[in-house]
Amino acid sequence: PGAPLNLTRRNIFCGGEVFTASVYGSYEWNTKRTSGKNEGVLNNYQTGVRGSLVFPRLVLPRIGSRAYDFSASTHLDLDISLLNRAKYFKTFTVGGSLSYEFVPNPIRRHSFTPFKLVFNKLYKTDTILNYNPNLYQSLQDQFIPSIGYSYTLDNSSLREGRSRTWWRFTVSEAGNLVSGVYAAFGRSFNEEKKIMKIPYAQFLKATTELRYNHYIDRNQRLAMRIGGGIIYSYGNATIAPYNERFYVGGANSIRAFTIRSIGPGRYVPDPDDPYAYIDQNGDWKLEANIEYRGRLVGDLDIAVFVDAGNVWLIRKDETRPGGTFEWKHLLNDIALGTGIGFRYDMDMLVFRFDIGYALH
Repeated sequence: PGAPLNLTRRNIFCGGEVFTASVYGSYEWNTKRTSGKNEGVLNNYQTGVRGSLVFPRLVLPRIGSRAYDFSASTHLDLDISLLNRAKYFKTFTVGGSLSYEFVPNPIRRHSFTPFKLVFNKLYKTDTILNYNPNLYQSLQDQFIPSIGYSYTLDNSSLREGRSRTWWRFTVSEAGNLVSGVYAAFGRSFNEEKKIMKIPYAQFLKATTELRYNHYIDRNQRLAMRIGGGIIYSYGNATIAPYNERFYVGGANSIRAFTIRSIGPGRYVPDPDDPYAYIDQNGDWKLEANIEYRGRLVGDLDIAVFVDAGNVWLIRKDETRPGGTFEWKHLLNDIALGTGIGFRYDMDMLVFRFDIGYALH
């Protein structure tokens, strides 16, 4: 469970600006007790603060006298968080970004982030370093300077027809501009380089997700979703940062499995290994869901769903055999789950309760 406390101040500079500050926290526990020296309950937590300032216009030097004929906004964001994985590691993260949103029409949105910088600080590393050097590298102290672009298509505001489509594509890169500056001064491409004596990440990342809702009638509909992503690290770091990697499972993914409990690929962690579960992430991700929703009584709906997906590695990892993607193993690699759920729709808020059963 988790909870945020948000404070919003509108029109803070008398120009339609919106300032939002929030404090959040979440807690996770494992009720299964293990034997031997690791006996006990696993407790994890995350806490942090966020701040954002949104200008309902482009904060840019104006080029020429022509006025913009589309809706646009400027976003400044800051996030500071502390993540604790009991008995494994603790990370402190601070990051900020500047992004612009362009809305040429009601169903299309472009978002461009020319500047984003994240700093990760790792604590309590001895156990992870001895267990898996690759995981340690993904968690190590590092800067993540990145640039990104996102395109969103959403026709839910259109009332004609029985279908609603939402699609988002995002691409980002990290470290290439910094690496280019170093190359201009004669530094090797694959040589480890640092910012303020701390290594920086270098990767390309792309994600996409498509959601389709078909309304059978006013009380029934089919909701479908398919998505995936890939991240490739190179140059200054061959392992992607831990918080940029992909994982599946949990309430918003494959609901029959707990979060981070699937993959990569055919890899199955040793159930007696207390450090295995935190390593179930990958460089590729494929995920799909289909769900039937029908009216039960009043504003209470019933849902029947099927979820599928997994993550894979790009480079082989001897500590996670079977984790790389291979076409011949694709069908067997896909985790599959089904279940039933209930939805209570209050228009501005939807309460959801799901029970999942793992099929494969």
